Amino acid sequence: MTAKIISRHAQAVEASRRSSIASFMVMEIMRAAADRERAGASIVHMEVGQPGTPAPGAAREAVLTAIAQSTLGYTLALGLPLLRERIAQLYHHWYGVTIAPERVVVTTGSSGAFVLAFLTLFDAGARVGLTSPGYPCYRHILTALDCEKALIEIGPETGWMPDIAHIEAAGHLDGLLLASPANPTGTMLTPERLSDITRWCAERGVAFISDEIYHGLTYGAPAATALQFCDDAFVINSFSKYFSMTGWRVGWMVVPERFVRVVERIAQNLFIAPPAVSQIAAIGAFDGMDELERNRAVYAANRALLLNELPKAGFEVFAPADGAFYLYADVSALTSDSAALARRILDEAGVAVTPGLDFDAERGHRFLRFSYAGTTQAIAEAARRLKAWRGA
Repeated sequence: MTAKIISRHAQAVEASRRSSIASFMVMEIMRAAADRERAGASIVHMEVGQPGTPAPGAAREAVLTAIAQSTLGYTLALGLPLLRERIAQLYHHWYGVTIAPERVVVTTGSSGAFVLAFLTLFDAGARVGLTSPGYPCYRHILTALDCEKALIEIGPETGWMPDIAHIEAAGHLDGLLLASPANPTGTMLTPERLSDITRWCAERGVAFISDEIYHGLTYGAPAATALQFCDDAFVINSFSKYFSMTGWRVGWMVVPERFVRVVERIAQNLFIAPPAVSQIAAIGAFDGMDELERNRAVYAANRALLLNELPKAGFEVFAPADGAFYLYADVSALTSDSAALARRILDEAGVAVTPGLDFDAERGHRFLRFSYAGTTQAIAEAARRLKAWRGA
């Protein structure tokens, strides 16, 4: 039988309106840096928030054992029961909070958790408050789901974190998402301010989502979890950052009991289940906490090094680096185009950094984000290159 040939007059199928989202700029920079490396250039990576260390040894050993002994087939949609139990225990260990393991949902990275949380809580057209600067994928996922973003502009006057006045100025909200420690600033909400915000949301029926992916990575006071103040929040975390398991793509969220079955149905249909091998690794990671604390000590050393050395290269004004592994630098004394400056630094100094435009479309042209998640040797080399590039 001869196949029918589509007429040349047929109308081409177009991409959906909701798919019209911006690229994740840091990944574009990562690709540009990789292109230069393939061409033989030496690049120090400070663009991506990725630990320079592998998964803990205990996690990797658990995987080797599982590969030898298990089929590693589908797990339950909500995750392996043992992993959910270990995550629940972490909340008691870190915060003194008791949660039922049944409220823990294992996800395909924190990205999968955001998709599940947004679909669970928001209909198309819902208005969700986000800080600016902030992690760009929040905005992009909400756009793809036909939700409205209410950007809450924050700055140094409130420690790069919102207060109640900021939130009320945003107008009507169906939901509010905050990260502490935050990307790109590394700043944190005080327990008092977090408590005030969770109470404000509860009194107004505003769904509160707490992104706690950088918990465990603080350099002074520990971070507070929203669960210390509110049992009705959606709390999202991941094994990517503190646990040094970015590529394993395994995260979790803690949800109110009444939403567990709702999340489960959506997860079954979208993801079936998180990767079994990654869940096995995550269970093992809890036996590697001493190793993870040594990693945190490296980040603390890297942070101190950069705070001392970057001003010598002309990068002087930073948001308070309370946690995570980022410095958010005001470079307005050097440029009015942070994207062009980032390209020059990559091309001329061999250091990959992220322009603030990825996090703040209005003011990001004045900022660069430096990630100090790599090895101390790499961070020291980046500082040396930047100082040489600036003639310092």
